[in-house]
Order: sequence, then structure tokens, then C-alpha cells
Amino acid sequence: MGGVALYAAYASNMDPEQMALRAPHSPMRGTGWLAGWRLTFGGQDRHWEGALATVVEDRYEQVFVVLYDVPAWDEKELDAWEGAALGVYRKIRVRVQTLDGDQLCWLYVLDDYEGGLPSARYLGILADAAEAAGAPDDYVKDLRTRPCASLGD
Repeated sequence: MGGVALYAAYASNMDPEQMALRAPHSPMRGTGWLAGWRLTFGGQDRHWEGALATVVEDRYEQVFVVLYDVPAWDEKELDAWEGAALGVYRKIRVRVQTLDGDQLCWLYVLDDYEGGLPSARYLGILADAAEAAGAPDDYVKDLRTRPCASLGD
């Protein structure tokens, strides 16, 4: 792979169909685990319908990720989708464990505090995306049963 970092998606971009729309020149390269991190939510006070997905370091947890080979022109498109230019998310580099060994990847983390509940709709999108990408059943089930906020709250 020549030292090119892959993009590790842990939220709705796990869905290959969504990624094909957002970054059409970015083939899926497989899946892996972000060991020592956990999926959580934050930024609820930014007037979205609920908190947004992010990852934080936690040595006892791991997060399922889908890896994509994203060229520079697609990366700009993805940055726009993810609000990176607006400071909603920022990029960090991480190591992801795959069946082919560790891969150097980049991902988006929320530039905000952890806390708050995602909407039921958003959580459903994440669970569907994980399922579409081939995440283990127990991981998908865990996503589907996480606490969430209904829109009436």
C-alpha cells in the first residue's frame, strides 16, 4: 500500500453505498478494529437532532471500522460532508488491527465534549451501516440497543 494512510469509518460512512455517493473514487479496503478506543457521542448542544458519533481512547474497548482508500480529491469532498472545515470534526491518525496486520489510518473525531444521546434515527443509521459493512452481529446489536433520544424529548 506504499505508506498511504487509509480512512477508517466508524459511523454512517461504514455503509459502502453511502461512501460511494460521498467519495466515489474511494474503494473499500476491508474492515478492522480500533483497539483501545470506544464509540461514544458528543456535541449535542450544537443544535443537531442529537449527539454525534465520535471515538475516545479507552483501553478496554474496541471499535469496528471500515477501511477505504481515499484519494486527495475525495478527501476534500469527505471533509465537507463531515464538517471538518467548520471545525465540527478534526482528523487524527490511528493504528487499526486487520487480518493483514496493523494499518495506519486516519479518522474523524468530534471536536467537542463527550456526552449526550444520539437520536434514535441516527443510531439506526449507524447500526444499518455496520450491518451493511459486515460487522459482527453482537456489535450491531449493541448499537441497536444503545440509549438514544426520541425526537419528542
